[in-house]
Amino acid sequence: TPADLIKYCQQAGITSLELMGNVAEDLAGAPAGPARPANFREMSEEERAEFGLKREAHAEAMTAWRINEASPEKYKELKALFDEAGLHIHTVKFSPANWSDEEIDYAFESAKILGAKGVTNEIGHDAAKRLGPFAEKHDMYAVFHNHGQPGDSAFNFEEFLAYSPANMLNLDVGHYFGATGVHPNGIIEKLHERIYSIHIKDKTAKDADPADTNAPWGEGDTPLGDILQLIQHNKWNIYCDIELEYEIPEGSDAVAETKKCADYAKVLLAS
Repeated sequence: TPADLIKYCQQAGITSLELMGNVAEDLAGAPAGPARPANFREMSEEERAEFGLKREAHAEAMTAWRINEASPEKYKELKALFDEAGLHIHTVKFSPANWSDEEIDYAFESAKILGAKGVTNEIGHDAAKRLGPFAEKHDMYAVFHNHGQPGDSAFNFEEFLAYSPANMLNLDVGHYFGATGVHPNGIIEKLHERIYSIHIKDKTAKDADPADTNAPWGEGDTPLGDILQLIQHNKWNIYCDIELEYEIPEGSDAVAETKKCADYAKVLLAS
């Protein structure tokens, strides 16, 4: 619920966030989808096919809801709740690149109501070509998230940015460092004007054992202090978001671990 999310952010010391699109839509009254079965890996082909049909039916229902039923008022109410708590939704990850034109308009319009300047999607040429013009139309940003693609020597962030001046990056420095072994500050310095936000996580290095593996902050090899201090020193307007992906220790929970990450970041910024 909105109250839960707000409470979790406050407990963790978070004041801004990237809101997942499915969460935003659930809170706005979207039709509920089929839950992924706990035994999905053990399901028969027939059972998986049946589950696939349910997902397709839900996707069709979502399209109809977005176009015909989704209420801007619900998103205004949601924004008011976050505003009252002092929380800024700077991005919504609707991932709409494969949606219809009407749904993409809905994504940008809804994100704007929530106070966001960007809509996030996984990086890809088709997505960058498609979403850039919509972002321009709505005076917003189409923001693209990377995983391990930079580990391919042929990969070039600038190719995706070239499709539109409204295309921006959501640079995942953990994935970047784990896949390339290259210090992220080089790409941040080069492209800082086109980096809207950064996902911060700690990972082991490309040549470590184990390699490219999530770790509690401070236990991996990602140069988090260098990254945060570079942005702080230059006063670049880049959102830096904690992405909690390491295994949560027994006896803890996601809120407690996120608070540990936030506290660790504050120490790095003060050093």
